[in-house]
Amino acid sequence: MTILKRVGRSTISWTEDVGALSIQFLRVLHRVPRILPVVGRRRRWKATVHQMLFIGASALPMSGIMSLCTGFILALQSASELRRFGALEFVVDLVAVGFTRELGPLITAIAVSGRSASAIAAEIGTMVVTEEVDALRAMGLDPIEFTLAPKYLAALITVPCLTVLSTLCGIFAGYVFLAFSIDMTFRLYFQAVSEAILLRDIFLSLLKSLVFATIIVQIGCLEGLRVRGGPEAVGHSTTTAVVKSTFLVIMADLMATAGFYMMGWSAAG
Repeated sequence: MTILKRVGRSTISWTEDVGALSIQFLRVLHRVPRILPVVGRRRRWKATVHQMLFIGASALPMSGIMSLCTGFILALQSASELRRFGALEFVVDLVAVGFTRELGPLITAIAVSGRSASAIAAEIGTMVVTEEVDALRAMGLDPIEFTLAPKYLAALITVPCLTVLSTLCGIFAGYVFLAFSIDMTFRLYFQAVSEAILLRDIFLSLLKSLVFATIIVQIGCLEGLRVRGGPEAVGHSTTTAVVKSTFLVIMADLMATAGFYMMGWSAAG
């Protein structure tokens, strides 16, 4: 196969993915009101609560530990360089701003992608293989409402919460390092953190987390619905869902950060 054919096939494949994701996203937006707690249906809301526990509560230990380790590493590496210039106090700004703007949402998204995207793809793929999805269609029920909508709403609620908790864990790791290295007090550290972080940074972090949650759930469900075959196909879709969702999360973070930088939103003050 020539390089031109490979590029053409890859372009067509990505174009099909964009089209399928766009259609799926519009369909799930149309179905989300049916699973809301007051105006929606009760059983759908129960499914959403179950997904919130799976996507959010179950991922908290992993994302928290990852943020703690990353925050300590970031503080350690930055302090080794800043100490040469007598500017060790700037470690606070680096950790606080770095986690609020970038690392908090990104680490959370990677943790959720590794857990939830694969689980969603495996669950829906198994339903496709066992013809449960076809049975829902035969009964006149929309599979999107039963499978995707509760997961999407749960992710929109829990991923921003996980982002906030992961950010706090990363910032706390910076305090642990500075407390042992220069005996900085807890009050002084978090006073410096409050001065370094802007309300705009928190808003951008939560906005990113909503975008990441959308990518993870939509990719997981799309790959699950595409399963054709037996157990091997389910395993392949699970791997593909994790790879695609992680890649798209990083690309979305890059584009968002570049856009905010060009608009001047990432500047201090």
